[in-house]
Amino acid sequence: MKKFDLPIGVYAITDSKSGKNKKFLEYCEDLLKGGAKIIQYREKKRDLKLLLEEAKALRELTLKYNATFIVNDYLDIALLSEADGIHIGQDDLPIKDVRKILGENKIIGISTHNPQEAQQAIIDGADYIGVGPIFYTETKEDVCAPVTLEYLDFVNKNIKLPYVAIGGIKENNIDKVLAMGAKSICLVSELVGADNTLETTKRINNIIKHWHKK
Repeated sequence: MKKFDLPIGVYAITDSKSGKNKKFLEYCEDLLKGGAKIIQYREKKRDLKLLLEEAKALRELTLKYNATFIVNDYLDIALLSEADGIHIGQDDLPIKDVRKILGENKIIGISTHNPQEAQQAIIDGADYIGVGPIFYTETKEDVCAPVTLEYLDFVNKNIKLPYVAIGGIKENNIDKVLAMGAKSICLVSELVGADNTLETTKRINNIIKHWHKK
């Protein structure tokens, strides 16, 4: 597999809970129109048929916008929807086993919460890591305590893998994350739950890109 890198800008994640009554594909398209070049399908409370239906629809949408499509957790859904890759947690199947099923040309990302997990991700062959939660977040249930900016700083200085900063990041604190060197940043409720997802995504994506042009 050729070397994978995360795009500079917004790393989008779906979340119908934050989106309240928004139509799924409509807010997903707003994220993509707003400049997100990678989107992760993360829906926990869905039956498998709906998961597959939405994942396939989102796969088509990401192809339209030339964006990378990642599925969270569900290996079968990732395969059946022909996603570009999968994002897993520390308690999911080991990376080496996921790689056997997905193949060498698919992307595997893994959430990490401390230096040891980040270093193990390199050994195991992850293509990128999630770093977080940076701040307290209510978006994800059963989430661990915030890892703080200190861990983000460690990763930026010591881990030679692409990473996405995630967890409790808002427009009013994103400058702290950018100051640590983060280039790919995930904001979930801030984007999906915004009154205008398109304009909010566009504005925050521009903030990230402008910071890295300094």
